[in-house]
Amino acid sequence: MHDPFGRPVKSLRFSLTARCDLLCSYCHKEGQRASESEMTTAEIERIIEIAAMTGIASVKFTGGEPLLREDILDIVKLTNERIHDVSITTNGTKLAGLAAPLKFAGLTRVNVSLDTFNRARYNELTGIDKIDDVIQGIRAAVTAQLLPVKVNIVALQETTVDDILLTMRGVWGLGAVPQIIQPIGNGAGSSTFDPVEEIIKRTALRKIEREMHCRSRYFLPDDEGIEREVELVRPMHNTRFCANCTRLRITSDGHLKPCLMHNDGLVDIIDPIRMGASDDELLLLFTKAVNMRRPYWT
Repeated sequence: MHDPFGRPVKSLRFSLTARCDLLCSYCHKEGQRASESEMTTAEIERIIEIAAMTGIASVKFTGGEPLLREDILDIVKLTNERIHDVSITTNGTKLAGLAAPLKFAGLTRVNVSLDTFNRARYNELTGIDKIDDVIQGIRAAVTAQLLPVKVNIVALQETTVDDILLTMRGVWGLGAVPQIIQPIGNGAGSSTFDPVEEIIKRTALRKIEREMHCRSRYFLPDDEGIEREVELVRPMHNTRFCANCTRLRITSDGHLKPCLMHNDGLVDIIDPIRMGASDDELLLLFTKAVNMRRPYWT
């Protein structure tokens, strides 16, 4: 599938729930409208079936916090049977006990949110003291070979450059890849991302650009001179980011969503599924949503 701007749609970012066990003040909630509605395992499976028919090659499950779903292993397994690149973005609080079962169910890799190794700062950001659980979860994911384990570090205004760089090095120490993210939503005014990026650029030994979003991957030496990777994600005021977006989204209440940044063009897919829509009818809904896609930054 290609949208009206010629961008291929290769991946699906699928929110499984709006529930979360943390209270992060900056959370963009996947750009969703407030809803307590969730889809059943069978309904999720039906959407995955149709997504596979469209040629979508990867699925990333998000929330809220997707590991709060008791059927998460079943969801990963049924998805892996149809689409082999299956990943999850999680806050990590429940990952330690689930990393190995998720790998066995067919999960390919995982992203974990951890903005700081400073306990007081973590508690301030999330509203609860679970940093030890998150660190154990990252270690468990590395051990389970859910690679690359990426750790999302949001460059918030209130977070110092030194703290972000220390967190980056702490993530390397866990065997994971730090991913420093320019904030959107409540934190979009942050001026921390730019100086962090400049320091990384000056230190980097080499750079690679990913196809998706033209994200920059830098390789720089750690304290022992070993080459390590850090990825930078700049979504704000970035036409290249939007021009290279290959992602369609699904909200936890069952709507196809063309873009994180707005709710224009939402397409209800869950009600047609509940009314017994055919494959062809559901494929047309995917096509309708793809045709609603437009670059947010142009």
